[in-house]
Amino acid sequence: MQPHNSFDTDIESLIQRDAEVILHPASSITALLENGPQMIVDAKGSYIIDANGNRLLDAVGGLWCVNVGYGRAELAEVMQQTAKQLGYYHTFANASNPWQVQLADKLLKYAPDNLGKVFFGNGGSDANDTLVKIAWHYHALRGHHSKTKVIARQQAYHGTSISTASLTGLGGFHREFPLPLDFVLRVECPHYYTRGLAGETESEFCDRLIQEVADLIESEGADNIAAFFAEPIHAAGGIIEPPQDYYPKLKALLSSHDILLVADEVVCGFGRTGSWFGSEQLGFEPDMMSTAKGLTSGYFPMSAALISDQIWSVLKEGSAKLGAFSHGYTYSGHPIGCAVALVNLQIMENEKLVDQARDNGAYMHRRLTETLGDHAHVGEIRGRGLLAGVQLVQDRATGQLPDITWKWPLQVTNYCRDKGVIVRPLPSVGTIAISPPLTISRSEIDQLVEALSDAVNTLNM
Repeated sequence: MQPHNSFDTDIESLIQRDAEVILHPASSITALLENGPQMIVDAKGSYIIDANGNRLLDAVGGLWCVNVGYGRAELAEVMQQTAKQLGYYHTFANASNPWQVQLADKLLKYAPDNLGKVFFGNGGSDANDTLVKIAWHYHALRGHHSKTKVIARQQAYHGTSISTASLTGLGGFHREFPLPLDFVLRVECPHYYTRGLAGETESEFCDRLIQEVADLIESEGADNIAAFFAEPIHAAGGIIEPPQDYYPKLKALLSSHDILLVADEVVCGFGRTGSWFGSEQLGFEPDMMSTAKGLTSGYFPMSAALISDQIWSVLKEGSAKLGAFSHGYTYSGHPIGCAVALVNLQIMENEKLVDQARDNGAYMHRRLTETLGDHAHVGEIRGRGLLAGVQLVQDRATGQLPDITWKWPLQVTNYCRDKGVIVRPLPSVGTIAISPPLTISRSEIDQLVEALSDAVNTLNM
C-alpha cells in the first residue's frame, strides 16, 4: 500500500534527513542513528500507516491521547474555520475569545463539583507546573509562605519540565540532570503487588502507606507542605491503582493539615477509565486537577488546569493587593485549540464514547484475563476502562519481576509491532501498557489480545 504523499520532498529523503536535524523526545539518539525514525504518514480510526505502507493498530492511542480516533474530519474542519475567523489572539490582560468561555463551561459540567475555574495551557507538563505555582501562591496569599514542599510518589509521572520532572518518580528522568529539585518529598508507590510486605493484607498495606504520609508530614512539618500530586491511576509508572480506601484516607489526612490534593488527570481524564475523570471512580474530590491529552484527542496541543472555588476566592483577594495574576503562556486559551476541544468533547458526547470505553474496556480486560491471566510470565493485569497494564514476571508463583537486562517489554512490543499492533513498553517496571482510542472495536480488541498473547509466549529466561 502506498500512502498519500503531500510532502514537498520525497519521503525517503525526509527519513534520511530526520536524524540529521531532529532531537527526538524520550528517544535513544544512538538507536535513531542506527535505525532511522519510524516515519508515520497517515492514520484513520484506530490505525496508523507508516512510510512503508504498513497499517498498524495503535493500541496506545498516540501517547494515551487519541480518544476519538484518527482522521476525524470534524476536527480538521473546525481548525480551518476557526483559523479563518481568529487564527490567534492572546488572553493576557483579561482578553478573551468565545471558544475558551464555552470550553470552560463544558469542562466544569463534567469536573468534580468543587472545581469552579479553569486555566488553559499547552500540555500536561505545564498544567502541573501551573498547579504547583498556584498551590504556592494560594498558601502565600494566606500568610503561609513556608508551605512550599510538594509530595509525590515513587513511579509517578507528572511531566518533564524542571518542576514536573522533579515530581516524576521515575529515575530515568533524573539521571545526569540536577533533578529532582529539593521542594519535592517522595513517598511509596501504592502498588500492593510489588510493594506489599510478606503476610501483609492489602488493607494493611493501605494503612501503612497512609501512615508513611502522616509520618512525613510530622517530620517535615505541615506548615512546610503545600500539596500532594497524585495520578488517580499511575500511567507511565505501570498502570497502578492504589488500594480501595487509599484516596479517601489520604484526602482526609491532607485536609486536616491544610495540604492540597492535586489530581493529575492528564491520562485518566476524558473517558479513558470509563468515566469522564478517574478521580470520580477512585472516590476522591481533588482541590485542583490537571488535564490535557484527551481534551483535544491530541489534535491540538492544549491543557486545562482546574482549581476549586475556595482557591479562587483566595486568588481573587490577592489580586486586589497585587494586581495581575503573574502567570500565563502565549497560547493560553488559544481559540483554535479551544474550538477543537469543544468539537472533540461533542463527539465524545454524541457517540457516547465514555460509556463505550467502560463497556469495551470491560471486554478488553476480560479477554486479556482469559488469554493471559494464568500465563507463567504474567503476574497481574491492571487498569480500568480502556487503560490496561500487563505485568511481566519471571515466575508467576513468586511474582519476581524480569531482569531489566532481558528487555522483555521491548521484546514483546517489537513482536506485536511485527504483527501489526502497537503496545507500549514500560521497561523500568516490566509492564506492557495499553490505551487504545475509545473508538476501538471489539474485533480490534481481539486483534490486540491475540498479538499480545503470541508475543508473551515468546518469552523465556
